[in-house]
Amino acid sequence: MSNDSLRNANVSEVRSLRAELSALRQVPRDQARALSAGFYTSHDYLEFEREVLFRTQWICLGHIGAIANVGDYFTAELVDEQLLIVRDSSSTVKVLSNVCRHRGSPVMQGAGHAARFVCGYHGWTYALDGRLLAAPLIREGKHFSKSTCRLPQFASEIWQGYIFVNLDGSAAPLVSALSRTDPFIKHYHPAEQHFLFETQEVWRTNWKCLVENFMEGYHLSPLHSKTLHPVTPTNLCEKLPDGDAFTGYRANFHPECPERGPYHADLTQQERRSDVFYCVYPSFVVGFCPHFTLYMCIRPLTADTVGIRWGVTGIADDPGSPVVESYIRFCKEFCAEDRMQLERLQHGLNSRSYVPGPLAPDHVEGTVWDIIQYMARRLGEPSAAPAASTDSRG
Repeated sequence: MSNDSLRNANVSEVRSLRAELSALRQVPRDQARALSAGFYTSHDYLEFEREVLFRTQWICLGHIGAIANVGDYFTAELVDEQLLIVRDSSSTVKVLSNVCRHRGSPVMQGAGHAARFVCGYHGWTYALDGRLLAAPLIREGKHFSKSTCRLPQFASEIWQGYIFVNLDGSAAPLVSALSRTDPFIKHYHPAEQHFLFETQEVWRTNWKCLVENFMEGYHLSPLHSKTLHPVTPTNLCEKLPDGDAFTGYRANFHPECPERGPYHADLTQQERRSDVFYCVYPSFVVGFCPHFTLYMCIRPLTADTVGIRWGVTGIADDPGSPVVESYIRFCKEFCAEDRMQLERLQHGLNSRSYVPGPLAPDHVEGTVWDIIQYMARRLGEPSAAPAASTDSRG
């Protein structure tokens, strides 16, 4: 196949997948089905998602607890943008470009604490807010002024202690778009919880596979028979009201499962005996539990690999306490089960014989349908979109 033919085939594949999304907007809930394999395996469609979703929407980078003090920072990469997340001298959280204004080298690596940022290539030095402080041997003049040179800053917001960035600055405000989640999570007081643990991993699966998996209770009993099923079995899950920017569900405890503490005194009896899970579209997932909160910041790497920064916050304040260490071990155990299954799933999705099946009822897979409908609204082929939405969102 010639290069031109290959390019045309790639464009045709993306257009076909977008048309499928548009058609799914008109499918009634009782006929809901999963997405076809191309959404999870196509490299060209992944590039389309990177540009249209991950550069234009709010993407979570991590928790403010990772930069608790002035001068604390960590770095991240999002769709090829090198980012520097810092608490500056005014104690404000900023998301800066981590690319030196001299010749493009990343300024900082990893995470840590600094009084200023110094590029190791040629020594250009920046203040915590991104202002250029020093450019060794560079003369100022009409062509260059230190006072007007700085690391670019990206739009950011903080929701419940989580740092979000919008790379192109075009997204509508985030916190107000999530206000309808407040009644379901306010008693957990997540923004007041202590930062206890964080790690980064790469799984061999598509990013949407992980988002969908975190957000549905259908697999809790079959896949996690010894870990999550005894606590939150599939049959006790219930769908929560969704919105344009989020979807969620509640996983109620098995009657024989004891309460898990320590927990905030404001929690109701129901909240002490259930976990609440939310997806902030497109890729942040978080589980508010009575005693701890588990979060995952998800970003696509390739069509079949996903980068994850996941961590735990909680009422407990000592990361080394037995109750914290026990919960982190528990999280690692069921995450390992998910990882094994999702990497198997990715292999299955490459089969040409796969045909998408129907989705289960709302209480266990309604969130997956919400995610698909979000994708349809954002990524569907404009020419194939319905003239007027009949969406009656709860």
